[in-house]
Amino acid sequence: MNLEGSNAVQILLLVGSISLIPALLFCVTGFTRILIVLGFVRAGLGTQTTPPNQVLVGMALFLTLFVMGPTLDEVKDRAIEPALAGKISTLEAIDRGQAPMREFMFKQTRKSDLQLFIRLGKVENPRIQRDIPTRVLIPAFIISELKTAFQIGFLVFLPFLIIDLVVSATLMSLGMIMLPPVFISLPFKILLFVLVDGWALITKSLVLSFG
Repeated sequence: MNLEGSNAVQILLLVGSISLIPALLFCVTGFTRILIVLGFVRAGLGTQTTPPNQVLVGMALFLTLFVMGPTLDEVKDRAIEPALAGKISTLEAIDRGQAPMREFMFKQTRKSDLQLFIRLGKVENPRIQRDIPTRVLIPAFIISELKTAFQIGFLVFLPFLIIDLVVSATLMSLGMIMLPPVFISLPFKILLFVLVDGWALITKSLVLSFG
């Protein structure tokens, strides 16, 4: 009975840990930044549910895989393949695998955010990056990603806002107060976005922002 109970607990813990893996991966990759910026694009266009959430999430996921490609390849070469070949233990594979991910996060994390969580985590005088625990690095990385995403999102949203203001002011000067400005501004925003190849520009800017 004790053995069965122990197995049940292990299975429960395994299922719970598997359910946390997607959230963990999204928090240590560029997924958050990419998805937020794409959300700003849709909000700026004013198309509400177009593209739908499923399309934005799918696009963000594959862009994340593209951006994280070199890092994930390094994780595979240094940790996954040796572990599958039985050359290293699971714990050693985890230790090796997190090194490339930590390096990626350090590159994208602002020093101010890192210092904030070092103080909050009460980490005493870290001299090198290895001295900073992953539990401190991850929240600092997330905060930095949110800041970067909102900065890019503001720059993306600004041209659409200007179009809305111009259309609104024009309608008011013509005395057409009862006509919602969105009826006029929406076609112009979509036309402008298509003419400048907006999706390609947004994608290029997102990929280069991780450089």
